[in-house]
Amino acid sequence: MAEQRPEGGAGPTPADSAPCRIVVCRDCCCGSPKVPGVDHARQKARLAEQAPVRVSACLDVCEQANVIVVQPSRAARLAGARPVWLGLVNDPDATEDIAAWVRAGGPGVAPCPDILDLYTFTPSRRAR
Repeated sequence: MAEQRPEGGAGPTPADSAPCRIVVCRDCCCGSPKVPGVDHARQKARLAEQAPVRVSACLDVCEQANVIVVQPSRAARLAGARPVWLGLVNDPDATEDIAAWVRAGGPGVAPCPDILDLYTFTPSRRAR
């Protein structure tokens, strides 16, 4: 169903003001005992305090477990922002850095903190 805009097509809709969203991979490797020492439930809960979180089946980048994808808000995406893929997110400090970035607006709204460059990767076309 297409989104309805106010008369004349101008003005924001609720979807325009929606925050960025987060996807966490929780399948064969991510979110499993294969990545020991990570409180996977706490990681998801912490991120969900900042933005909507969707749990995904395998994103097909198992060598990067735990994978988190931060998707830009609709407005940021329309302005050219793209999802940011983060891999090897296996410590609470990295989760906190992601949460802070998302709280600030995420891709296309707030600059990605330099520390997250250590986690950013480009998935193969097959995974996107």
